[in-house]
Amino acid sequence: MTKYLISFPGEAMVFPEEDFNTVVHDAHAVIDDAKSAGVYVFSGGIDGNVDPVLVAGDGTITEGTHPGHKVPNGGYTVLELPSREAALEWAAKIAVACRCAQEVRQFQYDPAS
Repeated sequence: MTKYLISFPGEAMVFPEEDFNTVVHDAHAVIDDAKSAGVYVFSGGIDGNVDPVLVAGDGTITEGTHPGHKVPNGGYTVLELPSREAALEWAAKIAVACRCAQEVRQFQYDPAS
Protein backbone atom coordinates (compact mmCIF):
# COMPACT_ATOMS: atom_id res chain seq x y z
CA MET A 1 0.00 0.00 0.00
CA THR A 2 1.19 3.48 -0.87
CA LYS A 3 0.40 6.75 0.87
CA TYR A 4 -0.99 9.59 -1.24
CA LEU A 5 -1.32 13.28 -0.43
CA ILE A 6 -4.53 14.78 -1.82
CA SER A 7 -4.62 18.54 -1.40
CA PHE A 8 -5.80 21.92 -2.59
CA PRO A 9 -4.92 25.56 -1.90
CA GLY A 10 -7.46 27.44 0.16
CA GLU A 11 -8.16 29.97 -2.58
CA ALA A 12 -9.34 27.15 -4.88
CA MET A 13 -12.45 26.60 -2.75
CA VAL A 14 -14.98 28.98 -4.25
CA PHE A 15 -18.65 28.59 -3.41
CA PRO A 16 -21.48 30.78 -2.10
CA GLU A 17 -21.22 31.49 1.62
CA GLU A 18 -24.65 29.97 2.21
CA ASP A 19 -23.24 26.60 1.00
CA PHE A 20 -20.55 26.50 3.72
CA ASN A 21 -22.35 24.05 6.02
CA THR A 22 -23.16 21.76 3.09
CA VAL A 23 -19.52 21.77 1.96
CA VAL A 24 -18.34 20.94 5.49
CA HIS A 25 -20.89 18.13 5.73
CA ASP A 26 -19.92 16.72 2.31
CA ALA A 27 -16.19 16.88 3.08
CA HIS A 28 -16.67 15.14 6.44
CA ALA A 29 -18.78 12.46 4.72
CA VAL A 30 -15.93 11.63 2.32
CA ILE A 31 -13.48 11.42 5.23
CA ASP A 32 -15.91 9.17 7.10
CA ASP A 33 -16.08 6.95 3.98
CA ALA A 34 -12.26 6.78 3.86
CA LYS A 35 -12.18 5.82 7.54
CA SER A 36 -14.81 3.12 6.97
CA ALA A 37 -12.83 1.81 3.99
CA GLY A 38 -9.70 1.57 6.16
CA VAL A 39 -7.63 3.87 3.92
CA TYR A 40 -7.63 7.03 6.07
CA VAL A 41 -4.33 8.22 7.54
CA PHE A 42 -4.79 11.95 8.22
CA SER A 43 -6.63 15.05 7.05
CA GLY A 44 -6.91 18.68 8.00
CA GLY A 45 -6.64 22.25 6.93
CA ILE A 46 -3.81 24.67 7.58
CA ASP A 47 -4.84 27.33 10.12
CA GLY A 48 -4.36 30.58 8.24
CA ASN A 49 -4.53 32.54 11.52
CA VAL A 50 -1.21 31.08 12.70
CA ASP A 51 1.88 32.38 10.90
CA PRO A 52 4.49 29.80 9.85
CA VAL A 53 7.99 29.82 11.30
CA LEU A 54 11.25 28.32 10.09
CA VAL A 55 13.25 26.41 12.73
CA ALA A 56 16.97 25.87 12.03
CA GLY A 57 19.06 22.98 13.30
CA ASP A 58 20.55 25.19 16.01
CA GLY A 59 17.07 26.09 17.26
CA THR A 60 16.98 29.57 15.69
CA ILE A 61 13.40 30.54 14.84
CA THR A 62 12.65 32.85 11.92
CA GLU A 63 9.23 34.16 10.88
CA GLY A 64 8.04 32.81 7.53
CA THR A 65 9.16 29.95 5.33
CA HIS A 66 12.15 29.02 3.19
CA PRO A 67 13.07 31.92 0.86
CA GLY A 68 10.95 31.78 -2.28
CA HIS A 69 8.61 29.15 -0.87
CA LYS A 70 4.90 29.89 -0.99
CA VAL A 71 3.15 29.62 2.36
CA PRO A 72 1.05 26.45 2.23
CA ASN A 73 -2.63 26.76 2.99
CA GLY A 74 -5.76 24.84 2.21
CA GLY A 75 -6.71 21.27 2.91
CA TYR A 76 -4.72 18.06 3.03
CA THR A 77 -5.70 14.42 3.14
CA VAL A 78 -3.35 11.46 3.36
CA LEU A 79 -4.76 8.08 2.35
CA GLU A 80 -3.04 4.70 2.14
CA LEU A 81 -4.21 3.04 -1.06
CA PRO A 82 -3.43 0.06 -3.27
CA SER A 83 -2.94 2.07 -6.48
CA ARG A 84 -2.66 5.46 -8.13
CA GLU A 85 -6.02 4.79 -9.76
CA ALA A 86 -7.60 4.42 -6.32
CA ALA A 87 -5.96 7.72 -5.27
CA LEU A 88 -7.47 9.44 -8.30
CA GLU A 89 -10.89 8.03 -7.45
CA TRP A 90 -10.67 9.33 -3.87
CA ALA A 91 -9.39 12.70 -5.14
CA ALA A 92 -12.47 12.97 -7.35
CA LYS A 93 -14.72 12.34 -4.32
CA ILE A 94 -12.88 15.02 -2.35
CA ALA A 95 -13.07 17.41 -5.32
CA VAL A 96 -16.85 17.06 -5.44
CA ALA A 97 -17.18 17.57 -1.68
CA CYS A 98 -14.79 20.55 -1.50
CA ARG A 99 -16.00 22.12 -4.75
CA CYS A 100 -12.47 22.33 -6.20
CA ALA A 101 -9.86 20.29 -8.06
CA GLN A 102 -7.41 18.25 -6.00
CA GLU A 103 -3.68 17.71 -6.44
CA VAL A 104 -2.52 14.11 -5.99
CA ARG A 105 1.03 13.36 -4.86
CA GLN A 106 2.57 9.98 -4.07
CA PHE A 107 4.84 9.53 -1.07
CA GLN A 108 8.06 7.65 -1.64
CA TYR A 109 8.20 4.25 0.03
CA ASP A 110 9.86 4.36 3.42
CA PRO A 111 9.96 1.06 5.33
CA ALA A 112 10.30 2.97 8.61
CA SER A 113 7.00 4.85 8.18
